[in-house]
Amino acid sequence: MNIDRKQFFKVLAAGTVATSGVSTLFARERKLLPKNAVGILYDATLCIGCKSCEVECKKVNGMSGVFDTKLEQSHNVSGIWDGGNDLDSKTLNKIKMYRNGTSSTKDKETNGYAFIKRACMHCIDPNCVSACPVTALTKDPITGIVQYDKGACIGCRYCQVACPFNIPKFEFDKALPEIVKCEMCKHQLDKGGIPGCCDVCPTGASLFGPVEKLMKEARRRIKAQPGTKYRYPVSSLESGETQTHTVQKYISYIYGEKETGGTQYLILSAVPYEKLGLLKLPEKSAASTSEKIQHTAYKGMIAPVVLLGGLLYAAHRSTKQDSTE
Repeated sequence: MNIDRKQFFKVLAAGTVATSGVSTLFARERKLLPKNAVGILYDATLCIGCKSCEVECKKVNGMSGVFDTKLEQSHNVSGIWDGGNDLDSKTLNKIKMYRNGTSSTKDKETNGYAFIKRACMHCIDPNCVSACPVTALTKDPITGIVQYDKGACIGCRYCQVACPFNIPKFEFDKALPEIVKCEMCKHQLDKGGIPGCCDVCPTGASLFGPVEKLMKEARRRIKAQPGTKYRYPVSSLESGETQTHTVQKYISYIYGEKETGGTQYLILSAVPYEKLGLLKLPEKSAASTSEKIQHTAYKGMIAPVVLLGGLLYAAHRSTKQDSTE
């Protein structure tokens, strides 16, 4: 019996196509935002880079680690912190800076600078939840918050690989490590509070509230005339506190509205999102595709049977051909 390399890969490709066909046929519906889902609207045009959110986040979540207080003066703006590190196992949210040319003007793409806040996006159809084999990561059916159960975690780190935003971090420096990610201060919410980052933000750059209302607020800002004054809510939509700021010329797009099925962490900016390190992602969550493969192709061992059947057929043809020669 002789099956050459070309024959083998033809069979393998045929099996893959068949499996993909089964997956497409049984595509699941897109997951929807829970009715009472809460989230955060981060407006980069209001952020002043004070990093109060980082400090408060560590405080209310009992996070250890050194807080970087190094002042970066190369952008010619006094008093703005720009630590070089990113999210890690000791940092749940991080303010980063975009700079170009002279960095002389805030929220300008050319010769300007802008801030961006990195944190869990709390996806509506989260890849991390889908990838976790032991349900250590789950999505709260009421608030929509993607939460973590350290008691269930086996340390496989599939969530790290699956997350398109590179959010979950692993405690490599601990004997009994855990996955670390923002859970929107759910322990604060349970007591009637709000996330620490929103609670202390002095300008309202991080705003807490129901996702549907945050979306409406974001759309109002985009439609506002640049250069006019606007009363921005501070801390939460329900706080009643506002501050008046001059409206910047926003990018006419809400980041997080559509990305990977939508997220509960929404972002507004006057600088193109890709300049801030935010990836262009498909509107469809990868979780739906992976679940289709897992739950349809491998249900009843369909994929292995297809592949094995193809190999047996190739072997049969090869054997028959040998016997007739």
